[in-house]
Amino acid sequence: MNSLDWAVLIGYFGVMVGIGVWSHRRVEDVGDFFTAGGRMPWWLSGISHHMSGYSAVMFTGYAGIAYQYGITSYVTWAFPIAVGIAIGARLFAGRLNRLRSRLGVASPLEYLKSRYDLRTQQALAWSGVLLKVVDVGAKWAAIATLLSVFTGLPLDRGILLTGVITGVYCTVGGLWADALTELGQFVIQLLAGVAMLVAVLGELGGVGGLGTVWDRLPQGHAHPTAGPYTVTFLLAYLFIKTFEYSGGMWNQAQRYMATGSAREARRSALLSAALWFVWPAVLFFPMWAAPLLVTAGKPDASDAYALLVERLLPHGLLGLVVVGFFSHTMAMCSSDANAIAAVFTRDIAPAVSARARGWSQRAGLVAARLSTVCFLALSMAIATQVDSPAFKDIITVVITWVGGLVGPVSIPFLLGTVPAFRRSGPVAALVSWAAGLFAFWLTNYGLDGVRLQIQIAAPVATSLVLFTLLGLVRPERSAARDALLARINAPDGDGSGPVREAVVSGEG
Repeated sequence: MNSLDWAVLIGYFGVMVGIGVWSHRRVEDVGDFFTAGGRMPWWLSGISHHMSGYSAVMFTGYAGIAYQYGITSYVTWAFPIAVGIAIGARLFAGRLNRLRSRLGVASPLEYLKSRYDLRTQQALAWSGVLLKVVDVGAKWAAIATLLSVFTGLPLDRGILLTGVITGVYCTVGGLWADALTELGQFVIQLLAGVAMLVAVLGELGGVGGLGTVWDRLPQGHAHPTAGPYTVTFLLAYLFIKTFEYSGGMWNQAQRYMATGSAREARRSALLSAALWFVWPAVLFFPMWAAPLLVTAGKPDASDAYALLVERLLPHGLLGLVVVGFFSHTMAMCSSDANAIAAVFTRDIAPAVSARARGWSQRAGLVAARLSTVCFLALSMAIATQVDSPAFKDIITVVITWVGGLVGPVSIPFLLGTVPAFRRSGPVAALVSWAAGLFAFWLTNYGLDGVRLQIQIAAPVATSLVLFTLLGLVRPERSAARDALLARINAPDGDGSGPVREAVVSGEG
């Protein structure tokens, strides 16, 4: 990178901070900070949902998969996410919006105290927070890895730089700042992705190279599934991503909660699904063609895309692509930080501190901002350990840890809003959660030689089966839970009055 590239990067950071400061004026209470007060347009929510769903891991870990195996990187990653979000648009988006509009909650997990009990709410909250610390740590490590290729900055300094900039704007402006910066990041990503596509096509002989490139690439590059990424893996990933990207990881749930109505939440989900169908294919093509243009230096080929950018793009455009890397990671990490702050201040802190239960709106807002900073700092510390024996490489953390652990956290949360599971109560929720965590440990650390698709599918499948079966053989229905579900599932325009007191007190 030269001075022009650095100017582009510094200018980007300045704009992100400026958006955060501007958004600060729109945040008056915790509802504004965590759910934009329910005033976010559906199209902005949809773009924000899309951008908060992937990070610079796409340009490191998934770039390595694309380099080694070809189009399976799209077929077994972006495609199942798109399908999963489309399924979630029908099943979960509207229900999640009604958590805010009808129950008056500001945190995705706030309703669980009434749906199940305090123990269930705390189990899901604490385990989900710990999972996201590891997940976001992997994202910081990914962007720092890319930054080191372009600038030579040590890993720790790269993590610190991106974390501090992200912390400034998302702490000051809350969800509004997240969504607006993600809109800007989407535009930057669009320009950078198109520039990279044009540059690669130029090296391959123009648009006509689209038809001949597959004959020149390594054998099997055009196969939809390859290596460890089999059809079974694809189905398992679809299963998991339907829950994760439909709100199971909380930050996506916030996007649905932030829209004005259930109908707008569904439109937001469908827009995000459409973007996932189309845009990753544009971004992936240069990675698929990379074996013809560069030789990866790392065993997992995670440096392939960065090497491609350095070779093909002139200064200025190179800086724009680096900004695109940052935009991915900062979008996901800031949205996760906001979701975790919501869970901590609205669900965890009131359960462990009588003082927190009496916070004023101002005190709650201060606590939300402080918890955002603490989460970012802890995840940055974890990022320095991503390549340690405990976590292994970046893609292992993202696929195995996140894919494996999302089920136990999301099954009771999401299915708890669906009337068909009204018989599943606190026992079903806690047993399915605990058994899913045990299945994760067993398949990843207790047994040797377990296939990747089993590692990621076993925890969520265990949680789903036990949550469903226990609801059938040990039903825990109550009038209070039935009334809560009725409010979440009543058609729009019916039963929309807030019942904030019932949710906080845990009464029906």
